[in-house]
Amino acid sequence: MQIEDGAVVLFQGDSITDSGRSRENRNDLGHGYAMMAASWVGAMYPELSVRFVNRGISGNRAKDLENRWQEDCLDVAPTWVSIMIGVNDTWRAFDSNDPTSPEAYRDAYEAILAATREKLGARLVLLEPFVLPHPEDRKAWRADLNPRIDIVRELACKYEAILVPLDGIMAEACTRRAPAYWASDGVHPSLPGHALIAQAWLQAVGALG
Repeated sequence: MQIEDGAVVLFQGDSITDSGRSRENRNDLGHGYAMMAASWVGAMYPELSVRFVNRGISGNRAKDLENRWQEDCLDVAPTWVSIMIGVNDTWRAFDSNDPTSPEAYRDAYEAILAATREKLGARLVLLEPFVLPHPEDRKAWRADLNPRIDIVRELACKYEAILVPLDGIMAEACTRRAPAYWASDGVHPSLPGHALIAQAWLQAVGALG
């Protein structure tokens, strides 16, 4: 287990992280992988005092995280920062004709990582964005999303972050059950999908054997 006693763990991202969290209750973790991961840490390590915070916002892209990073990360002063962002950078190109270039995605992502490293020295956990091949039109997203996944991997190496290789994990899961079981629209996980992400996150931070 790498997370230390007294740690503050911040989950950041889009709707997958947001997962219906309350805006009135700043301690609410939503109903997805962030809540599940935090619950398991509390159950497995009751001797540790760890605070979990969720600041995911539905619809966000990398540039949105950059714009709100001061308030929703730096001001929170976490010791761990977990980020999953990128699928909306792809999605908006298909549903709104509002693309984000890989270069702009990289610049925004790297800006938040550099600020976090410089001002907080927090440990970083980067989760790959993913899309499952359901419905059929999601298959066309791969050409746009794949460069973003590569960027996350490169940034994880550069910033010595823990990488959670979700794209491969979710793809492997689809060999065991149809994609719609894990995410009915190819993006937003079902409860089993969220549990799979939580499990991968816990393994990455050493909370599971």
